Amino acid sequence: MDLTGHHWPLYGLRLRTPRLELRLPDLGLLDELASVVAHGVHDAGRMPFNVPWTDGTPEEVGRSVFQHLLGTVAGWTAQDWTLSLAVLHEGNVIGRQDLMGRQFGILRQAETGSWLGLPHQGRGLGTEMRAAALHLAFAGLGARYAVSAAMTDNPRSLGVSRRLGYMDDGLETGVVRGAPVTLRRLRLDRARWEAHRKVDVTMEGLAACRAEFGV
Repeated sequence: MDLTGHHWPLYGLRLRTPRLELRLPDLGLLDELASVVAHGVHDAGRMPFNVPWTDGTPEEVGRSVFQHLLGTVAGWTAQDWTLSLAVLHEGNVIGRQDLMGRQFGILRQAETGSWLGLPHQGRGLGTEMRAAALHLAFAGLGARYAVSAAMTDNPRSLGVSRRLGYMDDGLETGVVRGAPVTLRRLRLDRARWEAHRKVDVTMEGLAACRAEFGV
């Protein structure tokens, strides 16, 4: 099935790093992505996300991810978008990398979020896939800033941010599972992104869909 046509050219967007390919998942890849999350993306005893979307049975979580990603396509506007990319390693789906923009054409600020299946963690792939999203934001779309946030007790996510040059941007308090949690906000400007670039990233298909991002 050809999903690279003019009605939704985002399906033709490809980001590639030395080990990974990132692209908007068609139904087949979306099913694979749901299966990855159903098999676990964090230890059962802790919740690393400020929205506990992994709570539930494996079947419920997989279905929720499937529906959520379809919703990001259905709800896309140039003023409010979420690009949810499947991350492939050696041809297999291993996780998801998000890039989000709210009034991006004016603010030129993007936000990132991601997860990896448990078997693929601890190998530097999280850094590589975030670097791909940042390359799209800064080199492809002309971002001024990228922001992210993580629980203060989530050293892996914070470590990825620090390796890529993010600076601390304060703390905020949220509620997860009925209890207070502390999140550390992080911010990356263009100069620090350029100074910390270590991953080679190539892009394909951006020209056809650049206007969809509000630029």
